[in-house]
Amino acid sequence: MTQIAIVLYPRFTALDFVGPYEVLRMLPDADVRFVAHEPGPVVADSGVLVVGATHSFDETPSPDLILIPGGPGCFGAAKDEKLLEWLRTVGPAAQWTTSVCTGSVVLAAAGLLDGLRATTHWSSLTALSLYGVTAVSDERVVRAGPDERIVTAAGVSAGIDLALWLADQIAGTKKAEAIQLAIEYDPQPHLDSGHRSKASVATITASTVMLSRDLDKPEVLKLSTRLLWDRALATVRARR
Repeated sequence: MTQIAIVLYPRFTALDFVGPYEVLRMLPDADVRFVAHEPGPVVADSGVLVVGATHSFDETPSPDLILIPGGPGCFGAAKDEKLLEWLRTVGPAAQWTTSVCTGSVVLAAAGLLDGLRATTHWSSLTALSLYGVTAVSDERVVRAGPDERIVTAAGVSAGIDLALWLADQIAGTKKAEAIQLAIEYDPQPHLDSGHRSKASVATITASTVMLSRDLDKPEVLKLSTRLLWDRALATVRARR
């Protein structure tokens, strides 16, 4: 039995975990849990989608695989001491500790990425680097830590790549390929601006404006500003 703990917190981005969930739930003997402070509804960043947490952190003391999604709520999650303490407790013992998108900021806040390479959404690479992490901008899935058991994925859709890699490691290539075919994951977009290096200045600007709408809320702005200020201050003090 492989116990998979997918963390939920307010204002998560749905695809960050739904894509990986569809892959990981097909693993042999997979026990998937959506974990939060307590079982119950958790609202996504859209304010419309609601997902039910099935278990609390206390009910999940020894998961084999941890996955932290990203989203504008990551700044609040990165200051959630109960979540961070749970990660510090269960992360070192888990077979795999993983994140998608800005979920890596939460892992960094828990101290699990200290001195390691990791990736995140392109818009949050600076925030990640404030934690002393070597932020990687040109790899879709980054493996680091002891035995490369800490794995971070770039923004949103990269979670599917992460999950297929994990399926390969856990159940073997044949099973992972069968899962890939089952979800028909064969991306062939007619557009080619899925990485910042390929996008025009106008596209990057439009995308940045689009992303800022999720952050343009008083509570999110307060949490993100405070988190970044705290990290910047800690960095300056450490240098002194």
